[in-house]
Amino acid sequence: MKAAVAYGTPAGRFAVLIPVYNHAGGVVSVIERALALNLPVWVVDDGSTDETAAVLARVHGITVLRHGTNRGKGAALLTGFEAMAGKADWAVTLDADGQHDPADIPSLIRTIPPGLRPIVIGRREGMIGDDVPWTSRFGRKFSNFWVRTAGGPVLSDTQSGMRIYPLPEVLGLGVRARRFQFEVEILVRARWQGISVLEAPVQVSYTPGMKRISHFRPFVDFCRNSATFTWLIFLRIIRWFTA
Repeated sequence: MKAAVAYGTPAGRFAVLIPVYNHAGGVVSVIERALALNLPVWVVDDGSTDETAAVLARVHGITVLRHGTNRGKGAALLTGFEAMAGKADWAVTLDADGQHDPADIPSLIRTIPPGLRPIVIGRREGMIGDDVPWTSRFGRKFSNFWVRTAGGPVLSDTQSGMRIYPLPEVLGLGVRARRFQFEVEILVRARWQGISVLEAPVQVSYTPGMKRISHFRPFVDFCRNSATFTWLIFLRIIRWFTA
């Protein structure tokens, strides 16, 4: 297994990127499982106000970047992309809340066809159980529809945070969103620029009783999502008339 995910592979160099905001209680487990794959691990602390900074300081073998204040998940990802560009060819992103299993990373890497540089989405399996938050089930369907309507790729899980991004290509897409909406906008803009978006199945854990911290705010982020999709659809119409 380790040979399959060595830092240098036929497709290039891979490194793990984990954006973190107030996940002091569980992020170490995620990091340790990622380190077990013998990949470089980068963590962006997006202005955490709990014990996250102190916890990260005690973890060896990782690179930590920090925002002085909370700027949003998209901003944290961009900070990581910019720092990693030139040191890695691909960024493998994981959420810090423990829902993703880093052991799925090798299968995502193997999804990349020889000679291509796509975005790869970890399509979360088992999203229909009673333990899955309704916001996650509804949000995925809502997002899938509007990504497609905005001229993005046809996908079954546009909200999964477990992904592989090609560097530095994604830095040139001009994504405006800096919070959760970043992850849907980048898919639309990738398709506009001819970057393929692929999916591969991954595990997801919403274990009953597990203390899972989510910073998704249904009303606020629904409004932000709506604004992002409205803007993207407007741009799609402009592109259609000026093509």
